[in-house]
Amino acid sequence: MFDIPPETPTATTESFVPPDSPDRKAGSDSAAGAATHVFAAHRELLFSIVYNMLGSVADTEDVLQEAWLSWATRHRTPSAERIDNPRAYLVRIAMNKALAHQAIISRRRETYVGPWLPEPLVGPLAGTVIPDDAADGAVRAVSVSMALLVVLETLTPLERGVFVLHEVFGYAHTEIAEILGRSPMAIRQLAHRAREHVHARRPRYEPDPRVHQQVTERFLAAALGGDLDALLEILAPEVTLWGDGGGGAPARGGLRPLHGRDKVARLLTELAARRADQGLSVVYRSVNGDPSALLFAGDSLYAVIVVDLTAAGNEVGGIYIVANPDKLAHVD
Repeated sequence: MFDIPPETPTATTESFVPPDSPDRKAGSDSAAGAATHVFAAHRELLFSIVYNMLGSVADTEDVLQEAWLSWATRHRTPSAERIDNPRAYLVRIAMNKALAHQAIISRRRETYVGPWLPEPLVGPLAGTVIPDDAADGAVRAVSVSMALLVVLETLTPLERGVFVLHEVFGYAHTEIAEILGRSPMAIRQLAHRAREHVHARRPRYEPDPRVHQQVTERFLAAALGGDLDALLEILAPEVTLWGDGGGGAPARGGLRPLHGRDKVARLLTELAARRADQGLSVVYRSVNGDPSALLFAGDSLYAVIVVDLTAAGNEVGGIYIVANPDKLAHVD
């Protein structure tokens, strides 16, 4: 988390006390408290934006730590101008630091073993009541689906930034232009390219959560039971399976995504036969907003499994299996 000082709930405005004032320390403390309060108030928004840009919880926390340091440093600078719109200023800092962080991620991907999938954001299923003070900010964060995050990986960093800000968070093109330091016309062009690219690979549709949950449960029952006929019935002909083991766990599906109903069904039944004596169990949770499954071997989290439905809503068109232990470390 952030190395920020304790929040001061009553501090709501910025203040500056001249260096020769006897109240300088008190004013400085007040300004620091205000800076902390404002940043904390916008943390979930910043987390959501950066996570949808990077697809990594760990990298998102790194970027937000950098954003906090920039924000805090500015508040310690006596000559700094007043910030009239802290929300816009913080979003600009976080987004530009996320774009800069993309270079680090790209170098890391060059040596990544097998398919890369986003780190899952795991939360309770829809309708589950949890106390506000027990809900982690990452669980409440706005996130697009695992399937859409995979598609966003094929965009350029700028296209992804524009898509996330406009399509997910509803920012106007003029606002995005100010955030990214581009002209509104350039932003509109980026938005058009990104939207066309995404919709060509993933047409817009919103599956019924209850149907999604039912299909997920049917799929897990068939896959873990090694029921080939049931799998062939529930899998779409063009189904694709992504298995992200990251080299730290056996890649579920090999070094490349696996395409086609027959190939995917046979692989899943083979895996079920190999794991039959491991006592695997399933807990159903929400992952990036969709009903999904956590697979346990004993008390240890073995994998997170997300299924994506076809537009018709009754077949599995995509299977995402995250088994890289590093990507599961933050999951409670």
